[in-house]
Amino acid sequence: MSEPPIIDPTVLSRRHLAGRWLSGLLAGVFLSAAIPAMAQDTDEEADTPAELEEVITLGTRVSGRTVTESIAPIEIIDIEAIRSTGATETGKVLQLLAPSFNFSSTTISDGTDIIRPATLRGLGPDQVLVLVNGKRRHQQALVNVQQTIGRGSAGTDINAIPLSAIDHIEVLRDGAAAQYGSDAIAGVLNIVLKNRTRGTEFNLEAGQFYEDDGETYVASVNQGLGFADGGFANLTLEYRDRGETNRAGPDVLRVDPPRVTQRIGDAESENLSFWLNSAYPIGNGEIYAFGGVSRREGDSAGFFRTAGDDRTVPDLYPNGFLPNILTEVDDDALAVGFRSQLPNGWTWDASVNRGLSEFNFMERNSVNVSYFFEPDGMGGIFGESPTSADTGTLRFDQTTFNLDFAGEVDWGVGYSPLFLGVGTEYREEGYQIVQGDPVSFQYGRTDDLSIEILNQNGTLAAPGIQGFPGFTPETEVDENRDSYALYVDAESELFNRFELGAALRFEDYSDFGNTVTGKLSGRYDFEAPIAIRGTVSNGFRAPSVQQQFYSQVSTNLNAAGVLTDTLTARQDSAVTRAFGIQPLEEETSTSYSIGIVTEPLQNLKLTVDLYRIDIDDRIIFSSNIQPEGGSETCTDPDVCPIAVLLRPFNVGQVLFFTNAIDTETTGLDVVGEYIWELRNDAELILNSILHFNDTEVVNRRSQSPILSPEQLFDGPQVTLLEEGQPQEHFVLSGTYDQGRWSTTVRANYFGEVAGEGFTPGIKQTWGAKTLVDLAVTYNFTEAVSLTVGGNNIFDTYPDDWDDMGDPGTVPFPGLGFTYCWETCPFGMNGGYYFARMNWMFDRRR
Repeated sequence: MSEPPIIDPTVLSRRHLAGRWLSGLLAGVFLSAAIPAMAQDTDEEADTPAELEEVITLGTRVSGRTVTESIAPIEIIDIEAIRSTGATETGKVLQLLAPSFNFSSTTISDGTDIIRPATLRGLGPDQVLVLVNGKRRHQQALVNVQQTIGRGSAGTDINAIPLSAIDHIEVLRDGAAAQYGSDAIAGVLNIVLKNRTRGTEFNLEAGQFYEDDGETYVASVNQGLGFADGGFANLTLEYRDRGETNRAGPDVLRVDPPRVTQRIGDAESENLSFWLNSAYPIGNGEIYAFGGVSRREGDSAGFFRTAGDDRTVPDLYPNGFLPNILTEVDDDALAVGFRSQLPNGWTWDASVNRGLSEFNFMERNSVNVSYFFEPDGMGGIFGESPTSADTGTLRFDQTTFNLDFAGEVDWGVGYSPLFLGVGTEYREEGYQIVQGDPVSFQYGRTDDLSIEILNQNGTLAAPGIQGFPGFTPETEVDENRDSYALYVDAESELFNRFELGAALRFEDYSDFGNTVTGKLSGRYDFEAPIAIRGTVSNGFRAPSVQQQFYSQVSTNLNAAGVLTDTLTARQDSAVTRAFGIQPLEEETSTSYSIGIVTEPLQNLKLTVDLYRIDIDDRIIFSSNIQPEGGSETCTDPDVCPIAVLLRPFNVGQVLFFTNAIDTETTGLDVVGEYIWELRNDAELILNSILHFNDTEVVNRRSQSPILSPEQLFDGPQVTLLEEGQPQEHFVLSGTYDQGRWSTTVRANYFGEVAGEGFTPGIKQTWGAKTLVDLAVTYNFTEAVSLTVGGNNIFDTYPDDWDDMGDPGTVPFPGLGFTYCWETCPFGMNGGYYFARMNWMFDRRR
């Protein structure tokens, strides 16, 4: 299968040029098309989304099953709930509506500022599986290597899927590796695309934060096309422009007089997406295709360099400078398949699914100090250095082939047929690292470390571009692997009101071997309006190709003023072998859940589910391994083993991926809904979703005879894993509908979080907060509506960063870090207000 078409990156120009032109063009088209629609109502079939019956396709082989009938905990986020949030990104919508989902805000974290980590039930970004229309979606190329949630993982770029293309989202809060394969330890997200066959929908939205920044503009069009013989095509085009925010305080430690030197907040981001969902009948079946292309450009920053810093060139930056990191993210996906019915009533589905993620880094407003101060005649010209550079590209691609069969077997046992699914999957995954421009990593133009190049202060000049140093030729890689799987999944009502489900899956990987996973599920419905359900399963997560093959080298000055390399070492490299670190193996898990489902009153639904997830051999990104203090001249391996081991590799510090910890996660989910029918055709819908989770590192171990478990995965990393995500997240909401008006009020409670990644041994705790959202919609006609509202309307912020009375030990508040950094579950931007116009019409009228 050929790769999806690649859009030229110039489609998205650098900020405010082509993007603004496109936004204006879309707005003009929308207004011209919507004017006639505003003059008259259109028919209900074409212009209002069908009321979503809560029928699920996730986690079951039985068709027509609803959420309250499910054998495992599932929730559905429908299109009306999505619209009520005011959020413009898929990840933020999920965080506001599904408390088990976390979408931590990030800042000064390189590429993680642009692709934020998305997690489920307090686990990692790569431990939740994402599907689109029931098919596995590819992961991102970016590896989170900074001190953020999901450190050391490569999850899925949720925001590459535009909200305007989504019909609803299914969230399976249960281990499902036996049903869906690797990564489904925490659960599964299934994003279902719109399939409307008639009508056009236009959306225009604008908003900004109370601080008059973070201006966000969204323009989208969704077109449904129906064919005479029953096929359809649903097309979506969306443009989104998010301005930067900055909540940095004055820098009182590095500049005089004090001023703001940092950018601490949301990165600037510009997005363009085109998505397709389609099907066309052929014979007694249909061919289908869906997918899309998404382009994103980001603009974030590194750390400020002062005027007197060794890394600054006064001739270029007399007042110091803030390196500017520019990123381009290309994300393409296309799935094509054919499904049909066999003579015996069974269905079959054959598909191929191709995905590509590409992440490019560029540096601007920077300098290679060693280039600038390199003496004449040594390969360069004194006083010259580029101030921008391409620092390299990461690429991940995935191709998946599936053949699935599903049907019923009258097996003469129990009270229902045996609902059975069997199938096979073949998957190929590849990973590439492409080097940056030479100036982005070299020490002088000759890259000869024996040459003495002095900076403005008379010490050795730092090599490479400042900010995000480039990938080197030594870190370039182009590797791939493949795997295949066989599965069987069955459900049946064995006894009256007792249903049992079982799944078994075998997978074989070309790089680490095979594994077998299984799952048992059960549900018993009492005569009273109550049911009990439970699951037990084992699962696994294969080490991603990103974790296996990612590597980066940056050259820095060590404490003695000597140029040394800091290496993120690839698995099974000479350095990791020297430490005794074995090649990566799969993570294994055991999951348990038990819950009740009840409808004690008319229009009242309640589910309560308790769960536990044990994960062994979790893959971690190690702490920074560096030589023992004062070991610069030490040669005795008994006294300074790390220094002696690293010296032959000319490496001063090293980090790597390894299986090193076991964790235990316990939690509780409570979901309630009450629909209150009022007078005058009014309706009040009350929802409450309470999520509790607690993750503990129950075992740390080291494969290395040199490194202790505490050195390999130190205290700050344990704190980030155990306390970096809220252990409580509650959502309470009410929606009141009467006539043309609809009002939604929502409260999000985020529990406290903590971190010590930047202050080892000194834990910073940010207390629990409640954010309140409000949205009011007026429907002018069945085709035209206006929504105005605000998120975090009471302008709630995280707690201030505490310097503990010792700015020398905890300097960050003095540098301008007013609020959180490594863990910010709801960000630090404060209140946000917005307005959105929605038009839906049918040109055939």
